[in-house]
Amino acid sequence: MDPAILSSVDFGDQSEARWRALAAKALKGADVDAALTSYSDDGVAMFANNSRDAAALPVFSRSSEGWAVVQRVDDVDVKRAALQAKEDISGGATGLSLVFEGAESAHGFGLPATAETIASILDGITLDGLTLRVEPHPNSRLTAEWLADYLRQRKPNMSRLHLSLGIDLASVFAATGRLKMTLEALDASLPQSLSGFFAAGLPGVLLEADGRVYHNAGATEAQELGAVLCVGASHLRMFEAARQPVAHAAKHIGFALSVDQDQFLATAKLRALRLLWQRVLELSGIEEQARVTIHAQTSWRMLTRKDTETNILRNSIAVFAAATGGADSISVLPHTFTHGLPEAFARRVARNTQLVLRDEARIGFVDDPAAGAGAIEVLTNGLCEAAWAQFCQIESEGGMLKSLSAGHFQDRIAAARDARASHSRSIVGTTIYPAGAERDVTTLDAKRVELQLESSVFCTALAPVRDALPFEEHAA
Repeated sequence: MDPAILSSVDFGDQSEARWRALAAKALKGADVDAALTSYSDDGVAMFANNSRDAAALPVFSRSSEGWAVVQRVDDVDVKRAALQAKEDISGGATGLSLVFEGAESAHGFGLPATAETIASILDGITLDGLTLRVEPHPNSRLTAEWLADYLRQRKPNMSRLHLSLGIDLASVFAATGRLKMTLEALDASLPQSLSGFFAAGLPGVLLEADGRVYHNAGATEAQELGAVLCVGASHLRMFEAARQPVAHAAKHIGFALSVDQDQFLATAKLRALRLLWQRVLELSGIEEQARVTIHAQTSWRMLTRKDTETNILRNSIAVFAAATGGADSISVLPHTFTHGLPEAFARRVARNTQLVLRDEARIGFVDDPAAGAGAIEVLTNGLCEAAWAQFCQIESEGGMLKSLSAGHFQDRIAAARDARASHSRSIVGTTIYPAGAERDVTTLDAKRVELQLESSVFCTALAPVRDALPFEEHAA
């Protein structure tokens, strides 16, 4: 419609007072604020008609290429995985995530952790411009050395390679309940053992703070944010212990978060992380604005076994939320993953979910599209406050490793999970609108891997628990 015509139309009173009067009439006299306000799991209030925040500034900017479309390489069969990786790249993926056995995100599958595996997957793939991740797993430090050796042999243009080595002992400890060394031995040895990576000048993320293990075990948004903040702060201290300039450390620390179908909360969570991390850096004496690298993966917790096609919709909303929240790279868990290792069609759908939103819908074209939006700004600020309280509590317990060792953080996650389970949930295809008959689901022939880990320190492992599981078990 011609803007001139629109400007001449009298829409009447558009004030908030008028809106409230109409809302009260529709609610038959009920209190508008009470009726139209809901609360997140952290108690952050979400009102239906928040005013625009005209003073808000964007918290991130985008490159012209948008975000990196990262496909998971997690097949236990290396030859099959290598073919999948090449197919993914030729099909439009711009990044690969190497998911080795024992990784929390492998969910029982994963590549064999050998140097030969890395060569088998990456041989024949152009590394120039590629986003290459290693998912945190029990042998991350060793695979990081193998990957560094491989890159030295290939000699790619390192300025064009976006690398993440996936080293996060806290997420491994939380996922497996085991560490090879005592906490005291780690404090003494880890900075020195990683100093070679620091000195080598490898680009990208050397140390990651991964929140997905906490989310998938039932953590709230603020608990996940508080956890990664604490781990990120411990990484800063590790750089200091390795005698590396803290001012240059920030660019080598990255974050990984889960995103689910709660669109506004997921968007606000990623935005909040950038603001929170900037505050941590300021308190560490780093005043200049630092680049924050965030990898987002669609939530395992939100996936269902029943009516698996509904998972495609959940993943689409989650990717939209991650993109509008400013994720630098995104991975999608294929919609059939709850039944086993996904085959070619499910992997293609996972890849194309991102490609459609990025390249056709152009979701990543605008810098921080949610900036100033009343609801998103309120959620962002509310999550910042709640997450900072979680961060301070974990720090008061001696940091993430000590909190996990004592079981404190696991107890709080369990309480949050139990509180969420006590509320009635509407899960499309499971608790509401179930399919009349379930369609057959095809997965790859692959056996789950069970690792035997050497351990000196133990804690209660955080097992992933899907929201739909109790309802699926009850139906069975």
